[in-house]
Amino acid sequence: MNILEETKASYHRIAEEARLELNKMQRQIYRIGTLRLLLFIAGLTGIIYFRAESWTFLGGIACVTLLPFLLLVKYHNRLFYRKEYLEQKIAINEQELAALDHDTSAFDEGKEFTDATHLYTFDLDVFGPHSLFQYINRTSTQPGKTRLAAWLNRHLEEKNAIFQRQEAVKELAPELKFRQHFRILGLLYKGESADETELKAWSQSPDVFRTKKLLRALPLLVTGTNLLCIALVIADILPANLYGIIWTCFVAAGFVFTGRISKMQAVYGKKLQILSTYANLLRQIEEQPMQSALLKQIKEEIGGEKQQASLAIRRLNKLMDELDQRNNVFMYVILNGLFFWELRQMIRIETWKEQYAADLPRWLEAIGQIDALNSLATFAYNHPDYTYPNILDKVPSSFRFCATALGHPLMHRDRCVHNDLTMEKRPYFIIITGANMAGKSTYLRTIGVNYLLACIGAPVCARQMELTPARLITSLRTSDSLNDNESYFFAELKRLKLIIDKLQTGEQLFIILDEILKGTNSTDKQKGSFALIKQFMTLQANGIIATHDLLLGTLINLFPDHIRNHCFEADITDNELTFSYRLRPGVARNMNACFLMKKMGITVAE
Repeated sequence: MNILEETKASYHRIAEEARLELNKMQRQIYRIGTLRLLLFIAGLTGIIYFRAESWTFLGGIACVTLLPFLLLVKYHNRLFYRKEYLEQKIAINEQELAALDHDTSAFDEGKEFTDATHLYTFDLDVFGPHSLFQYINRTSTQPGKTRLAAWLNRHLEEKNAIFQRQEAVKELAPELKFRQHFRILGLLYKGESADETELKAWSQSPDVFRTKKLLRALPLLVTGTNLLCIALVIADILPANLYGIIWTCFVAAGFVFTGRISKMQAVYGKKLQILSTYANLLRQIEEQPMQSALLKQIKEEIGGEKQQASLAIRRLNKLMDELDQRNNVFMYVILNGLFFWELRQMIRIETWKEQYAADLPRWLEAIGQIDALNSLATFAYNHPDYTYPNILDKVPSSFRFCATALGHPLMHRDRCVHNDLTMEKRPYFIIITGANMAGKSTYLRTIGVNYLLACIGAPVCARQMELTPARLITSLRTSDSLNDNESYFFAELKRLKLIIDKLQTGEQLFIILDEILKGTNSTDKQKGSFALIKQFMTLQANGIIATHDLLLGTLINLFPDHIRNHCFEADITDNELTFSYRLRPGVARNMNACFLMKKMGITVAE
C-alpha cells in the first residue's frame, strides 16, 4: 500500500468508526426518549390519580418520576450533541476522501477575496471556484478563514518566518485527531456569525453602567433591602402587603435601564454567542502539546497551559447566558425585583470587558492562526508525496529557484505532467516559446502556485525545490475595465509600470508574464517586449516570460549568461496534433494555428 492509499484508508477508517458509533447513539437516543416519555406519563398519571392524597405523597411521586425525567432531558441533550458531532465527523472525512480525488466542492472557495488587481492571486486562480484556496481551505472559523486568505494574499518573504511556519505545519500534519476535533467544534456552531471586527468593536466600546458609582451600588442596595424586608416580614414586623409594594417599585425602577440594555443585547448579544465555541477551541489549543517555535508562541499568547483564555471566555459566555434570562418575562420580573438583575449582569459583563478586552484580539488571532495552520497541515497530510522546499537567505546580489518534477497541485495526479526549473543567479530570465495549447500558460501557473505555496510555509508539488523568497508578481490575464473606461492594453501597461516602479525602489521581485503587450500590433509588441526585458536586466530582475514571438529568443545573444530559452512543442504525426507538455531547451519550431484552422475547415491561404 502506497502512502496515498494509507491516507485514504485512515479517512475511511475514521468515517466507518464514527458511523458505527452514530448507529449506537441513535439507538440510545431512542431508548432514552422512550424512557423520558414513560416517566412523564407515569408522573402525570400518578399525580392525577392520587390527587386526593397528601402533598407529601404527591411530592414523592414527582421525585420518583419527574426528577429523573428532568435529569434525562439534560442527558438527552448531550446525546444529541454527540450525534451531531459524529455526523459532522463522518461528513468531514467523506469530504477529505472526495478532495483526494480533486472534488473540493464541499469547501468554501473564498470568492469574496477575489481581486482582479492583485499582484498575483487573480492570475493564479488563488480564490474563487476550483481555486487554490478552495483546495486548501479547511477552516471552521471566520478568524481562520481570514488568516488563510491573508497568507495567500501576502506571502512571507523572510527565511526564518517561512521556516517557522513550515515547522508548525510539519508538527500539525500528523495530528489528525486534534485537527479534526478542532474543525468539528468550529463547524458545530449554528448561531449568528460574528467577525473579528464586530467582536473587537464590542470589546472596545465604552462602558455605560460600571463607570457610575450610583449604578454600581444599586444592585447591592436593592438586594440588601429585599433581604431586610423578607426578614422583617418573617419576624412579623413588616406587613407582607407593604413589602409587596416595595418589591413592585423595584420592578418598575428596573425598567429605567431596560432600553439601553436591550439595545446592547440586540447589537451584540447573538453575535457574542460564538464565544462559547471559541472557548472550546482555545481549550483545545491549551491542551495540545506544542513543540515548534511558532506553535509555542501562539500558545503563550493565550496563557499557555493555565487555560486563562478559555476560562475567561467561558466566564463571559456564562454572564451573557444569565443576562438572556431577561427574555423570560416571569424570570425577568422576579430577578429584577429581587436583585436588579439586568443592571447587575451588565456591570459584571463590563467588568469582564475592562479586565480582558485587551486580550481578546490576541485570543482571536491565536484561534485564526491555528485554524489556518490546520488547513495547511491537512494539505500536507493529504499530499505525503509533496516536499517542503529549502528556503535560502535573501541576498541582494543573488537569487535561486530550482525545482525538480514540478507539477500543478490543482491538476489531477493522473494527468499532471511534471517539469523542472533552474534559475541560479540575478538577474535571470527564462523565455518560454511554444504553440497554442502546448502548455506554456499551465507551466507559468504551475511555477507561480508552487512558489506561493513555498512562501506560505506549505509543501509543494515537486520532488525537490530550493528558492530565495522574493515578492511574487504576475501578469497572465490582465482584463479591461468598462467601469474605469480602461482598455485591455492600458491595464497591462499599468501592471508593467507597477513592476518597474517596484524594481526601481529596490524591491526584489519574482516576475511571471504571459505574452507581453498582447493588446497592440506585432511590430510595436516586439519592440516594446525587447525594451522591457532589457530594462528588467538593468534592474536586476528575475522571472519567466511566455510568448508566441519567437524573435524574443534572440535576446540570449545580448544576455548569454542571464537568459535561457525553453519551449513547449506541438508535434504533428500522421496529420494529428499531439502535445507532450514536456519542457524542452531552445526556441519552439512548430506552430499549430494554421494546422488547427485547416482541421476545422477554415481556409488558410498558402
